Amino acid sequence: MSVTIAEKRYLDWSENPAFDEVTRNELKAIAGDKAQIEDRFYQDLQFGTAGLRGIMGAGSNRMNVYTVARAAAGFAESIKREGEEAARKGVAISYDSRNNSRLFAELAARIFVSRGLTVHFSDELRPVPLLSFAIRHFNCAGGVMITASHNPKEYNGFKAFAADGAQLGPDAADSVSAEMDKITDLPGVIAGSLSMEEAHQSKLWQDMGADLDAAYDEALLKNSLQGDVVAEYADIPIVYTPLYGTGNKPVRRVLKKSGFKNIHVVRDQELPDGNFPTTPFPNPELPETLNLAIELAKELKAPLVMATDPDADRVGIAVPQEDGSYYTLLGNEIGILMLEYILSTKKELGILPDKPFVVSSIVSGRLTDRICAAYDCDLYRVLTGFKFIAEAIHEHEDLADGKFQFGYEEAFGYLAGSSVRDKDAVVSTMLLAEMAAVAARDGETLLDRLNRIYANYGYAAENTVSIVREGKSGSDLIRKTMSEMRSDPFDKFHTLAIESLSDFEKLTRTDLAGNKETALNYDRSNVLLYELEGNDFFCIRPSGTEPKIKIYFGCYAGTQEECDEKLKLLSATVLDRIEDLMGEDA
Repeated sequence: MSVTIAEKRYLDWSENPAFDEVTRNELKAIAGDKAQIEDRFYQDLQFGTAGLRGIMGAGSNRMNVYTVARAAAGFAESIKREGEEAARKGVAISYDSRNNSRLFAELAARIFVSRGLTVHFSDELRPVPLLSFAIRHFNCAGGVMITASHNPKEYNGFKAFAADGAQLGPDAADSVSAEMDKITDLPGVIAGSLSMEEAHQSKLWQDMGADLDAAYDEALLKNSLQGDVVAEYADIPIVYTPLYGTGNKPVRRVLKKSGFKNIHVVRDQELPDGNFPTTPFPNPELPETLNLAIELAKELKAPLVMATDPDADRVGIAVPQEDGSYYTLLGNEIGILMLEYILSTKKELGILPDKPFVVSSIVSGRLTDRICAAYDCDLYRVLTGFKFIAEAIHEHEDLADGKFQFGYEEAFGYLAGSSVRDKDAVVSTMLLAEMAAVAARDGETLLDRLNRIYANYGYAAENTVSIVREGKSGSDLIRKTMSEMRSDPFDKFHTLAIESLSDFEKLTRTDLAGNKETALNYDRSNVLLYELEGNDFFCIRPSGTEPKIKIYFGCYAGTQEECDEKLKLLSATVLDRIEDLMGEDA
């Protein structure tokens, strides 16, 4: 009987004394379990534009000290290839509250220092946006954030950042991956590195702490627009939960510096805890994640509830309704609230600059178009992934005369100001709290403001559906589904008023009315975007960081009822085909 590649790797890891005893014992405990062995070893944990992300455990397809060491070594060698100056600039490293995050961060730092790169190491857990800021602040060649964002407790990740403070683009990620492919002796990478004590004593090691926090806070506070209103309504009660993550200190610090005096933190979710005991999915996209915060808000009659995920790059909010219950906003709703507030306030104050622009993603809501048009603001739509928003900021502001105003993705990621080049929940909480103060002044709620936006610009019904398929079989099924969709993209869609199809893997846009095909000027990506009459759309893509296929929907009309009915029919038609291709979840 032939031995599979996975089985060969399993034997090497479980029997090779170079691997630590804990690892070998964990693997010996699954001896004979072919499914487990296959899932843990059928591939190396893939490095892409989001770096590494996976379940923690022993195996080449898991997050552990060996796969982290391989990624750190590959990233270090990729930077060294840029020259001595890049190595001197080095990297900034931070980490979140997840189990093993500090361990993985220290290991990565040891490897960078051992390979001759300067390391700016966070002296405590700090969020993604602060890490992005640090890269630019210290003029680093790159950065690393140890986090799995909003995934469950079993996960962790290695996010790699470029010199501009954004996550690596496709070419840079490919360069790191190529260097990682050269590394075959994983235990040797660790054994050949300095100890933590030796690395910390090196001249290449720099701690980053309170001074960085102060510089970051100062940069964020420049985005405040109505500090006088905040001062007048500083006592409005606001409920916040960091969901056991990195947002706790910076969010509270920035809100205090903004002038707010009545911030209530959910105590059961305040302190770092990688087990997330009260919220198995620490994801502010999920309404149930805000339940504890909403309970507290009801007691206080708070006009705003905010939650940030463990690495504090996403924020979710809830606001009161007339009956005293709380409504949790969708990602697009938060986005258009913030967008309209920023543009309208700047125009009212006479500080909206010439050539303003906004950046959003191809899967985010389309009311953004109408709002931007009303303020003579350019809108650039990019692929999913905040690195592409960062690229647009660089292209249209750093290299041209545009002035960036706001960027957002429907997946609860927002950015105001360009000192950070990733989604930033800290600056977002500051602006959302300010908006709540302005609403209080005007005798309304944020829900009132949202409804006024709909009345002015048209109504929307938007939704994102995720279909999860775990493991190697799930990964194969997702690839097969996308392949079959691409080979016959209109099957079962004959009742839909499709006007165009953009295939971002083929980089073509097909106009159905004229049967005309044009080229798309985007990076290649496994995405199918269907645009329908009336600005409606749906988009299909596999997640880049999780074992799921995602389908995005947007429907627009003059009444909410019409939008809801359109969404119901569109979703049923599209999901019927997707689910038919993917079958039942085993």
